[in-house]
Amino acid sequence: MNAPSPLPLEGIRVVEFSHMVMGPTCGLVLADLGAEVIKVEPHGKGDRTRYLTNSGTGFFAAFNRNKKSVQLDPADPADAEALHRLIDTADVLIENFRPGGLAAKGFGYEALRARNPRLIYCSLKGFLNGPYGNRTALDEVVQMMSGLAVMTGPPGRPLRAGAPVNDMMGGMFGAIAVMAALRQRDVTGEGQAVQSGLFENAAFLVSTHMLQEAITGVAPPSMAAGKRAWGVYDVFHTGDGQDLFIGVVTDRQWEIFAEALGDPALRDERWSTNTLRAGGRDVLIPLVQRIVGARPAAELEALCEKAGLPFARINRPGALYDDPHLAAGGMLPLTLPDGRASGVPALPMQFGAHRLGVRHDLPAPGEHTAEILGSLPDNR
Repeated sequence: MNAPSPLPLEGIRVVEFSHMVMGPTCGLVLADLGAEVIKVEPHGKGDRTRYLTNSGTGFFAAFNRNKKSVQLDPADPADAEALHRLIDTADVLIENFRPGGLAAKGFGYEALRARNPRLIYCSLKGFLNGPYGNRTALDEVVQMMSGLAVMTGPPGRPLRAGAPVNDMMGGMFGAIAVMAALRQRDVTGEGQAVQSGLFENAAFLVSTHMLQEAITGVAPPSMAAGKRAWGVYDVFHTGDGQDLFIGVVTDRQWEIFAEALGDPALRDERWSTNTLRAGGRDVLIPLVQRIVGARPAAELEALCEKAGLPFARINRPGALYDDPHLAAGGMLPLTLPDGRASGVPALPMQFGAHRLGVRHDLPAPGEHTAEILGSLPDNR
């Protein structure tokens, strides 16, 4: 992994008060981009996210590389004094605790701004300012509120997405807000408070469905209902028992697809335009399935790749460890909490020919406390 040099955010210091996914994602983006991100954890075992099980087992490992860990308690007077001196040296503070939680301990924006006017204070919350501002939210909560769960699940069965999409994307919007505020600080010389909201993120994700209803006057059916904008945009069963998604989204792609498969039934005038194909999916999809189902997956993949058609085998997440494209530069080395070597996908961005790499493995709880506190000015 050949990272750009210097890294874009080199020289920026971030203090991160966060747990779970949204806040750590924001810190991860800034850390991978080169910022020094100092994660503040409770004394003892540290961030409880380290010890989640089931669907939370991978949270800490996924979002905390390239960070340093200090253990300090904002409610302890001695620790609070050290934290204030640390934040005095920071460019950015990230927090994703309940509204007012840090402020009650003397670490709200106004109190910190009085000491460090250049500080950018990023709060990652369930809701931005408004009637819901003090509610507690989760990814599931905002998926249900926004209609995202309705659009994901089959009719009558709302279903959350299979990854913490709002938490992760909300964290990314927080990082975008931080970077914009850093740029604005270059002009004004002053920091500011910025926020990112889970609910607002979910609303952004369903904006295309909102506008579809505004334009047509009809509530859109769920994506699982099969009402596609394109005639062929489906998962097909291949002759050797594999599942393969194939998308044919333009009339030119249809011509290529029909020619490559070579079945005269696909040349029928009923399928000559995407509008006709989308309107006749109840007939077209079984026809395509019959033709595709007679061929093995590898042959169909080669056909689609040669023709420039979108396609994908249906994989489980763990299969990505063996994906040749990710292995060619999209995976980062990572040491799991139990000491085993593993890997994790890099941020999906590239700078020229360079990808962002790992400077620090996952930190142990409080691993950098002495280093960070010992370097502070007027250390006592």
